[in-house]
Amino acid sequence: MSATADPALQGAAWDLEPLVDARGAAGVEELLLEARDRSAAFAERHRGRVGELDAAGLAEAMQELAAIHDLAGRAGSYAMLWFTLDTTDSPRGALIQKAQELGAGIETQLLFFELEWNLIDEARAEELLAAEGLDFCRHHLRTLRRYRPHQLSEPEERIATELDVTGSSAFRRLFTEQVSALQVELPGAEEPASLDEALSRLLDPDRDVREAAAAATTAALRPGLRTRAYLFNTLLADKATKDRLRNYPHWLASRNLANEASDESVVALVEAVVGRYDLARRWYRLKAQLLGLDRLAYWDRMAPVTEAEDEIPYGEAREIVLDCYSTFSPELGQTAGEFFSGSYIDGPPRPGKRGGAFCSYTVPSRHPYVLLNYTSRPNDVLTLAHELGHGVHAALARPQGIFQFTTPLTMAETASIFGETIVLERLLERAPGPAERLSLLGGSLDGAVAAVFRQIAMNRFEHAMHSARRESGELPPERFAELWLETQADLLGDAVDLHDDYGLWWSYVPHFVDAPGYVYAYAYGHLLALSVYRRYEEAEEGFVSSYLDLLRAGGSQPPEELGRIVGVDLGDPGFWSAGLDLIERQLDDAERAASEAGGSRSTGPGISGGPGA
Repeated sequence: MSATADPALQGAAWDLEPLVDARGAAGVEELLLEARDRSAAFAERHRGRVGELDAAGLAEAMQELAAIHDLAGRAGSYAMLWFTLDTTDSPRGALIQKAQELGAGIETQLLFFELEWNLIDEARAEELLAAEGLDFCRHHLRTLRRYRPHQLSEPEERIATELDVTGSSAFRRLFTEQVSALQVELPGAEEPASLDEALSRLLDPDRDVREAAAAATTAALRPGLRTRAYLFNTLLADKATKDRLRNYPHWLASRNLANEASDESVVALVEAVVGRYDLARRWYRLKAQLLGLDRLAYWDRMAPVTEAEDEIPYGEAREIVLDCYSTFSPELGQTAGEFFSGSYIDGPPRPGKRGGAFCSYTVPSRHPYVLLNYTSRPNDVLTLAHELGHGVHAALARPQGIFQFTTPLTMAETASIFGETIVLERLLERAPGPAERLSLLGGSLDGAVAAVFRQIAMNRFEHAMHSARRESGELPPERFAELWLETQADLLGDAVDLHDDYGLWWSYVPHFVDAPGYVYAYAYGHLLALSVYRRYEEAEEGFVSSYLDLLRAGGSQPPEELGRIVGVDLGDPGFWSAGLDLIERQLDDAERAASEAGGSRSTGPGISGGPGA
C-alpha cells in the first residue's frame, strides 16, 4: 500500500516548530547565537576557576550549562530532523552545516569546564559529588572523570572540535546524502525507488520479486562504490589518528567507555553470540525448507514464510501498538499516544528522505520525535512498536535533565525490544492457527537474527576493517567486500548462499560511518531486553512499576544499577544466555508450528529448487 493510498499514513508528518518556538529555520541560528553569547559569558565567569567551586557553585554552573545545551540541542535537533526529511534539498544542507559550525564554536568555548573538572583531585571531586543539589548531573560528572587518561590539552581539544566540522563530520554528511539519493530501478516500477523501498521488497513473498530487488539494489550501489570506499577509508584513518592521540588501546575502546561497558564484558558478549551462531543457521535451514528450497540465497533471508503477507494500514498498526502498550501499562500507552496526537511521528517514505527508522530524543525540554518509512508490511508494525519503545523511554526520562536522560547505547534498546516483544506476544495470542503463528514467529526470528547475530557479524566486519586499515593502509573496495563476505559466511555457514554481488552491501550501512563500534550495542540491548522480558514472564508482583522506574531513570545510574531495578544482574556470566535461550525457545515454537502447519509452500511462479534456479 503506497503512502498516497493510506490517508492516515500520509497525515503522519512531523511538526518541528516546538523545537524552535515556532520560528522556523531562522530560529536555529537565533537559538545558537543566544547559546554562543551565554557560553562566552559562562567562560568569562568560570575559566580557570572550576577547581575553586564549592558544591553550591558547581550546581549553579551545571544549571547554566544545562540551559546552554538545551538551546543548542533544540537548534541542532531541528536542523538535523529537517535535513532528514529531504537530504537532497540544498537549503536544508546549508542549515545543518551552519548549525554544526556554530555548535562547534559553542563547544570549544565550553571545553575548559570538563577539562578543569577532570583536573580536580579524586578526594575533592568525591566530596563535591556527595553534596546535595547535584542529582541532575552527579552521574554525568562522575562519568566524565573516566575520560581523564584520554583527554588532550584545552588548545588541542579546541582545534580537534573545530576541525571536525570540515573533517569527519563533513564526510559523514556526504555519505548520508549519497545513500539517501540512491535510485533503484526496480522491474515494472514507473519511477526509481529509494533504497529503503527496494530493500523492503526483500520481504516480498514472491522470490522473483526478491531476487530482482537484490539485483537492482546491487546495480544501484555499484556506481558510487569507490566514493563510499574512500569515505570509509578516510573515516577509518581519522578514527585511528584520534585513538592514537588519545591513547586508546584499540579501535573499540572509546565506544566501550562511552557505553560504560568493560572490554571484558564486550568480549564475553561477542564470544557468547558467536558460540550460538548455530541458532541463526538452524532458523535459515528451517526457512529454506518452508520455502521449498535446498538453500536460501542472500535475498531470501528476510522472506516471509507464509504464502502471502497482508498489508496493514498505518492506522491499524497504530491501534495495535497502542492497545498493547496500554494493556501492559496505561501510563505507557498514554505516553505512546502522545506521539500520534502531537505530530511527533513522520511515517511515509518520500524521495530524498533518510531511510530506515529512528527515534530522536532531542532535549528534555521538548518532546522526542520518531521517523519511519512505513510500507504497510507486518514487520513495519513491529518497527513502529520498536521506535515507540525508544520514544516512551525518552519521554519518561525527560525529568532527569539534559545530562542524564539518555542511556549508554548498551541500555538504549531495552524499551524498544521490550515493546516490540509485547506486541509480538499479543499478535501470537490472536493468531487463529499454526500457519499464522509461524508467520509471526518467523518475523520475530528474522528480527532477532538481524539484531543479535547479524549485528555481531557486522561487529566482526568492523573489527576486521579497522584492523586492516591500521595495519595495511588504504583498502580497495574489493578488500571491503572480502572482509564483508568472510564475516557474513562465518555467521551463515552453509545455510545461506552468498553471491559475490552481496559483497557490495557493506557500503550503505550508516552505523559504520555515523557511530563506529555501535552495532554490538544492538545485540547487547536485544539480549538485555529479552532477559528483562523473561523477568516479566515470571509475573512477579510490582514488575510493571519497576520497569517504568527503569525507564524514568534514563542514564542517571551506571548500567549495572539500572539492571538491578528490574532484577537483572549484568555482571552474571549467564546473563547473555537468558536472552539467547529465549530466542531458542521461539525457534523451537517455530519448528513445532511448521510441523503442525505441514509441508512447505511454493516460492513463486517458475521457481522450484535451490537458490539461483
